[in-house]
Amino acid sequence: MQSLRMIENWPVPTAAAAVVRADGTVAGAHGPLERRFPLASVTKPIAAYAALLAVEEGAVELDEPAGPEGSTVRHLLAHTSGLAFDEQRTMAEPGTRRLYSNTGFEALGDHIAKATDIPFADYVREAVLEPLGMHATEVAGSPAKDGISTVGDLIRFAAELQAPRLLAPQTLAEATSVVFPGLSGVLPGYGHQKPNDWGLGFEIRDGKSPHWTGSASSPRTFGHFGQSGTFLWVDPEAGAACIALTDRAFGPWAIEVWPQLTDAVLDELG
Repeated sequence: MQSLRMIENWPVPTAAAAVVRADGTVAGAHGPLERRFPLASVTKPIAAYAALLAVEEGAVELDEPAGPEGSTVRHLLAHTSGLAFDEQRTMAEPGTRRLYSNTGFEALGDHIAKATDIPFADYVREAVLEPLGMHATEVAGSPAKDGISTVGDLIRFAAELQAPRLLAPQTLAEATSVVFPGLSGVLPGYGHQKPNDWGLGFEIRDGKSPHWTGSASSPRTFGHFGQSGTFLWVDPEAGAACIALTDRAFGPWAIEVWPQLTDAVLDELG
């Protein structure tokens, strides 16, 4: 895809990108696809996928208590537990505000590790990474932000997000639909959004503005971006997913060029 050549002009030392169709085929790829990059918060969808598998396996339930008083697994996945961004402090009653929280995902990882008697990093590897052949990926440390992966591996994950083999389709559909609708909150890097819609571990585009996807992205688009200069989105209306990994921290450069790339990709897909 010619649109992916746009990453050559990004103000970053290294970038790699790919587009994956809904049938799992690669529409295009550019850059060092097997180079490992820190994912930052693009770790969260992978961790969430493992959590959803734990639900399907019966190890945990979405509505069982987890995290602070009154919170559940569902609240932790949807950033509505009330936990602060990066500290063990409760700032709201569960279900009342969309408070984006690394701490919440760390509490989720701890909860699943206790329920399964398997360290969460091992659970992610056994449940998600190995079955999908994501051998260059690891989620060690914080399940909120410490993942490392390659575009090559995330191509496999993007294919799974469009035609799930590990999860039941209805489970993925729930995870990529708005949970606790109507809640407002801050989208990191983009300010206050009303509403700040989220699924179970996946951000939902809906009508957010400004946003890191494109002006042509459908409201059903879901995914995540990371502060390490990374993103993964799936647009069900376009029948495609896009991955971009870089080695420059998120900032004004990304706010400018990411939507341009997305719109160019969607236009080329036609």
